[in-house]
Amino acid sequence: MRIDLFTLFPEWFEATLGVSVIGRARAAGLVDVRVHDPRRWTTDRHRTVDDTPFGGGAGMVLRPEPLFAAVEAVAPPRPLLLLSPAGRRFDQRRARELAGGPGFSLLCGRYEGVDQRVADHCCDGELSVGDYVLTGGEPAAAVVLEAVIRLLPGALGNEASVGDESFRDRLLEYPQYTRPAVFRGWAVPEVLRSGDHERIARYRHARALRRTLARRPDLLSEHDLDEEDRRILVEFPEDDEAE
Repeated sequence: MRIDLFTLFPEWFEATLGVSVIGRARAAGLVDVRVHDPRRWTTDRHRTVDDTPFGGGAGMVLRPEPLFAAVEAVAPPRPLLLLSPAGRRFDQRRARELAGGPGFSLLCGRYEGVDQRVADHCCDGELSVGDYVLTGGEPAAAVVLEAVIRLLPGALGNEASVGDESFRDRLLEYPQYTRPAVFRGWAVPEVLRSGDHERIARYRHARALRRTLARRPDLLSEHDLDEEDRRILVEFPEDDEAE
């Protein structure tokens, strides 16, 4: 997979691209991440990439010329997505969509945003990582990179981790425990120490259901439960989640 990033601050990604899952995936040749600074395609001696907005207002707006020039010179993989609060909300489903293709590109906004003609005629869509304000699109790009690259076959040491985690099938992940079995009087649930793998799987599914219903009703409601879900909730009625 090839992923191209357009940013005024390429140094922002120096550490991000070299560590953890992303660093290992790059080292293994699973993903080719290329970072481009639109300032390289400016034509004035000051390498100007922004200007005041037409109509007045605070802040500066990224100009279309260097952004169009950079994209046209690089010919990045599509879709090219502008990271913007006005974009489609990025979620696990969108991460899987991007991971299933040959590549994509991200354009990091800055200042008060980008000239609308960039969004309309240069990019293929917009993407938002949440309802909050960032100074630029670089942190958002890092979120997208992490979420997508970890889904690539071979990116994780344990491939089972990808299929057994939060937001798969709209469920939050069940609670996890490790040694010691009892810590400060708090014991790991007995079923997890039973060795009965089928019962453990049902218990974990029940806990995932309860956790999602309680904490993220926007993902799952009582109306979404099928007959098997309801049986499992009856089988494990106790709730040690303190929810």
